[in-house]
Amino acid sequence: MMATQLTERAIIRLSPLDEAEDVAAFLQGLVTNDVKGTLPCYAALLTAQGKHMFDFLVWADGASLLLDCEAAHADELVKRLTMYRLRRKIAIAREENLAVHWSPDAREGALPDPRLPELGHRWLAAPGGDSADAAWLAHRLSLGVPEGRAELGDILWLETNAVELNGVSFTKGCYVGQENTARMNWRSKVNRRLVVVPLEASDEARQQVAYPVLGLAVDHLRVESLDPERLPAWQRAGVVPEEG
Repeated sequence: MMATQLTERAIIRLSPLDEAEDVAAFLQGLVTNDVKGTLPCYAALLTAQGKHMFDFLVWADGASLLLDCEAAHADELVKRLTMYRLRRKIAIAREENLAVHWSPDAREGALPDPRLPELGHRWLAAPGGDSADAAWLAHRLSLGVPEGRAELGDILWLETNAVELNGVSFTKGCYVGQENTARMNWRSKVNRRLVVVPLEASDEARQQVAYPVLGLAVDHLRVESLDPERLPAWQRAGVVPEEG
């Protein structure tokens, strides 16, 4: 059978310690997307200036919410969320009994990636099996989709293609970094974009990370320097101005 576990991902569980506690309401005031809507969804926790700190997928599990995040930064994310929790009766900890699984094809019990259907299907289940991380990385980059701290860095959230990848809601209300994010959107001031490019065409001065084995890199480039014809269709729609 094909390997499915993404060992470089981890699960953080946010669960109420009191029946009156609303975990979704807590997270709703912190992250970029509407966690009271359809789940899973793609979201981020930003700085006050609207720059990326953590990106993740949010899943529902009864009264709890589960964050599908980078394993390397999971403990840091737990600490950050705990800081915002204050005196609310919410437990925030890594969930060691669940792992993230992925397949490029549909599977029973799996759901399409909320960022882009072509990314494949994900599900949460017990850890086990061989790692699918290399296959996932190659598949994701082939579609031009960046994610994670190494690729997204501390870049403004809309410059990471958050709108095109369904990672932000402009109607749900306030969250950390919302003011600058909303202003950029309404003024159409997204001047740079994260783009997956062939390694030989990468600009080292604007390079976020390189993947020599795949011959690819992720660059942070000015919009006017991009060739729309070399962009994936999902990204082209956000870069090319609408006619009329």
